[in-house]
Amino acid sequence: MTHRRQQHAPGHGGETAARYLVGGVPRAKPQQTAAEAIAGLSGRDFECADLICVLDDDERLLGILDAAALLTLPAGRTIGEAMRRDYPRVHADIDQEKVASLALHHMLDAVPIVDRGERLLGVVPASALLHILRREHVEDIHRIAGIGREAHRAREAIEAPPLRRARHRLPWLIIGLLGSMVATFIVARFEQALSSKVAIAFFVPGLVYLADAIGTQTEAIAVRGLSLSHAGLAHLVGGELRTGLLIGLVLGGITFPAVWLAFGDWHLALAVTVALFAAGGVATTIGLLLPWLLQKMGTDPAYGSGPLATIIQDVLSLLIYFAAVTAFLF
Repeated sequence: MTHRRQQHAPGHGGETAARYLVGGVPRAKPQQTAAEAIAGLSGRDFECADLICVLDDDERLLGILDAAALLTLPAGRTIGEAMRRDYPRVHADIDQEKVASLALHHMLDAVPIVDRGERLLGVVPASALLHILRREHVEDIHRIAGIGREAHRAREAIEAPPLRRARHRLPWLIIGLLGSMVATFIVARFEQALSSKVAIAFFVPGLVYLADAIGTQTEAIAVRGLSLSHAGLAHLVGGELRTGLLIGLVLGGITFPAVWLAFGDWHLALAVTVALFAAGGVATTIGLLLPWLLQKMGTDPAYGSGPLATIIQDVLSLLIYFAAVTAFLF
């Protein structure tokens, strides 16, 4: 019996794997020998014959095997011994772009799709993967050019009446204003330290700028890469945190001897270095999390991520710096 194209589950379709799913694929049992599997598949019609799906008696997917690899196996070797177990198991409602990304990462000609019970539904074939990659590539180019799916929202943001534009932008800027008051309060609380050693104030603008610059870099990378990466958010945040600490360590290592030589105070140099190190990790984390969080909340990150990230990074950078100054100088 030939397996035909699966019907899309309710609610699936659009830009998900379900749109490209085909059910007519070669299937085999793990206990079958290569000769038995080839004989069982011979003369049958399949919608996609790029890989063999290895199933148990309940139709649960156990592994996969490239069709070309099957033909080169010794006749007596079992399918279970030769099948691949390191492959992505994805569901029909996964985003199509992520399916194509997984295929590239795992070097697969087709991606198997399973239900919540791990039973095979079918695969997304190579032709569909190529179509998805081309479509997403063209969509990215359109987005860069301002003619993509978000064109209407982007055009409205710049062409709407001034009152409406101000209404969209002002809430975030008011939050920024409140944050700047908090930053002013933090600096005021350390007035005595600034009076006793005015050189402490010299490094505030540079530290705040570098934290903002690191965070802005991360925001740009996050917007471009989050849709393509198949790694979990926790993994991405951990990676950006380590990257930020490494950047802060390098910047601090450059700053330490310069400050020591210029001011003759290694305690001040150490405080600036530690502040740069910590602020780098904080800035990258905020730069990644904030656009993601705003997008999840259904808010346009173009309005909020810049002002909000800037003031959070500024406040935290000041707190870190003055904490380091207090620890090393007083």
